[in-house]
Amino acid sequence: MSESETGIVNRVASSSLITFDLEEYYQPGERILLDIKDQLFQGMILREKDFRDYIKATDWSMYTNKFVAITCSADAIVPTWAYMLLSSALQPFAKQIVFGDLTILERKIYSDQLATVDWASFANAKVVIKGCSKVAVPLQAYVEATRALRPYASSIMFGEACSTVPVYKRPK
Repeated sequence: MSESETGIVNRVASSSLITFDLEEYYQPGERILLDIKDQLFQGMILREKDFRDYIKATDWSMYTNKFVAITCSADAIVPTWAYMLLSSALQPFAKQIVFGDLTILERKIYSDQLATVDWASFANAKVVIKGCSKVAVPLQAYVEATRALRPYASSIMFGEACSTVPVYKRPK
């Protein structure tokens, strides 16, 4: 029987391609940028006593199960210990704490999630790293997935199973 007699054959569904969807590694939860610029004296200087009072007076439980990026957007010299104090105060509550902006936070969340993948399970597989998603996947996650897959996969492609861009093919 020919293909036209049996109907349309979905070659994508019957192929040996494995789709790796980075969207599956997205961690739901509120992302918060904690900017300490308002804790600076005259917008320029961080006073230790005032900052320690701020740390003690703040109800850090409002950050429970949230992803927090700590930064100072003011052009000021902030001692390292100030960020350490913030991290120490947030640690019992926040899901994740990073120094930097929300982009750095999202990269870290994805990096942590990708570190849990058993990349060896993709041995000799033809892998398509899915290109479209409902959430914004950082470019760093695509780079990390490619780097981690390359030693195992026989080929890596980008896009959708029906339309891919070749990225890597193991030499025969």
